[in-house]
Amino acid sequence: MVLIRDAVLSDAPRLAEIYRYYVQKTAITFEYDPPAVSAFQSRMERTMERYPYLVAEVDGTVQGYAYAGAFKDRAAYDWSCELSIYLNPHARRNGLGRALYEAMEDRLSKMGMLNLYACIGVPEAEDEYLTMDSVRFHRAMGFATVGTFRNCGYKFGRWYHMVWMEKVIGSHQIPTAPVRWYRQNNKSK
Repeated sequence: MVLIRDAVLSDAPRLAEIYRYYVQKTAITFEYDPPAVSAFQSRMERTMERYPYLVAEVDGTVQGYAYAGAFKDRAAYDWSCELSIYLNPHARRNGLGRALYEAMEDRLSKMGMLNLYACIGVPEAEDEYLTMDSVRFHRAMGFATVGTFRNCGYKFGRWYHMVWMEKVIGSHQIPTAPVRWYRQNNKSK
């Protein structure tokens, strides 16, 4: 049984454990050192002040998470956000990523978000640290590549590229309604 729910701070140890794999074994994140659980929890708190932070549970065990964050820290960008997703490596390719992103998109749409972005590491040629799987996943979720930065990330003694992918989920009206931050949306729940 899969349950997609809002993350709580007590999820931090499990989420940090999932993320540790990606830091230590992949170039999916360009972070070199896994954050301590306390640092991870602080990151969660900052994100959850304004944006959704979701987890996917399978039979009561958290198997992945996704969160949104500021695209750029300027008021004019409020209708745009960046998404991140990490799954337990043994829980990939079974629909959890799609379920998390669909739930995330639903919440973001209700907030008034219009543009979703993903910043994705890509290799010149797939290797043991980085494949094109994330690009393929985002494409399948309706994202399109809008920019490439070449050789901008150095990890495991190799240079990696980064692409930005975008998905528009709303209509760009003039004037436009302000974004309702996530916690404001959930006060009545």
